[in-house]
Amino acid sequence: MIKKCLFPAAGYGTRFLPATKAMPKEMLPVLTKPLIQYGVEEAVEAGMKTMAIVTGRGKRALEDHFDVSYELEHQIKGSDKEHYLTEIRSLIDQCTFSYTRQNEMKGLGHAILTGETLIGNEPFAVILADDLCDGNGNGGILSQMVELFNKYKCSIVAIEEIDPSQTNRYGIIEGKEIEEGVYMISNMVEKPDPSVAPSNLAIIGRYILTPDIFGIIENTPAGKGGEIQITDALMTQAQKGMVLAYKFKGKRFDCGSVEGFVEATNYFFDKTKL
Repeated sequence: MIKKCLFPAAGYGTRFLPATKAMPKEMLPVLTKPLIQYGVEEAVEAGMKTMAIVTGRGKRALEDHFDVSYELEHQIKGSDKEHYLTEIRSLIDQCTFSYTRQNEMKGLGHAILTGETLIGNEPFAVILADDLCDGNGNGGILSQMVELFNKYKCSIVAIEEIDPSQTNRYGIIEGKEIEEGVYMISNMVEKPDPSVAPSNLAIIGRYILTPDIFGIIENTPAGKGGEIQITDALMTQAQKGMVLAYKFKGKRFDCGSVEGFVEATNYFFDKTKL
């Protein structure tokens, strides 16, 4: 059973400056909840109760959000506003939150390696909070992936089909479909030019990883952009054993971009009216 979910949350969020100058991008609200709370709720739905968060300088608001605010709660206790804190209090009561800092921004692979001290020697999930996902009636994306992990017991990445012209923005996989929507990966390339991309199947911000990935990342040299890429480490893992890609059921919003953030806000607002 996968019990822990890792949240790499040390990035600067430069595409949202100046809003993210003093506020973590993971705390940007879609309606009344910050992005990272949606991710934690998805992890809880998938059966995980231990949240491991890799932070950096200026990210204190993440820790404060998942903590009790005694003064605020005292002020609204017994009022018609008290119910606004019901969901976050439920998460605080259910989950354990632990934090470590990534002192240098060396890529997603390095961020995941930084979280090893919080994860230990067990399989775990990874959520990138600025990829906001909705299962759209199919259960959470992570829940779907956990079901697949229970069957295959190997690392899994979530994928979606993208416009071929956008391959230079994603890690792209190539593989053989072994069951509907499930691919055994034979190749992974980080942000390839559309002219050389092996497919239009892009990795998005949901992973389930086996613990041997930490040792592989340690021995993975810097790749695209001079960063330690998780796709390079996963390709090594795929060559040694098996890594699967899963075309998830649902919808994903790139809330690291202003356009995707607005789209997500409109989508979730419309859902409140149903």
